[in-house]
Amino acid sequence: MKKTIGIIGAGNIGQTVARYLLKAGHPVMLSNSSGPDTLKDIISALGGAASAATVEAAVKADIVLLSLPWSQVPSLTKITDWNNRIVIDATNHFISYAPDFEVQDLGGRASSEVVAELLPGARVVKAFNTIFFKILAADPKLAGGNRVLFISGDDKTAKNEIADIITSIGFAPIDLGSLSEGSKLQQAKGALATLNLVKM
Repeated sequence: MKKTIGIIGAGNIGQTVARYLLKAGHPVMLSNSSGPDTLKDIISALGGAASAATVEAAVKADIVLLSLPWSQVPSLTKITDWNNRIVIDATNHFISYAPDFEVQDLGGRASSEVVAELLPGARVVKAFNTIFFKILAADPKLAGGNRVLFISGDDKTAKNEIADIITSIGFAPIDLGSLSEGSKLQQAKGALATLNLVKM
């Protein structure tokens, strides 16, 4: 069954994942903080079942992908209807980029735990955040295997659904467990961050 995916954040990761989803037949609603009119060129380039939407409309999709900067994640608290929504957290908790790539001190919590707290009722699954977007954009089928994408989450049904989507776009999902443990491994500066692995 094809799912409509609402993507919040139209940067490199959001656009890259959108291309895979569209190729696999999933309609995509792309949104950003500047409004749908600023996305016309991107939507035209994506083609197919891609559309521009407001953030408020994108969060009503079957599944929501967060690919916005960490500093903008708290803005999502103004949206209150997250109950039972599957939310893919592709964010990383950077507060600065090159050359330092400093991350926010979260007091020992995983960044996805913070996201889950900000979006009460959402079923958060961490995914699509570990590898550089240019590697993510490359053919996931190589050397006789499939490039690995890690997932973590506390809701088994939600993880299974995201794993199925990841498989449908050509990658190999690897379940790391809960948000409190697994997502720490894959978040920015975690033990698995930036690793480019192939499952044979």
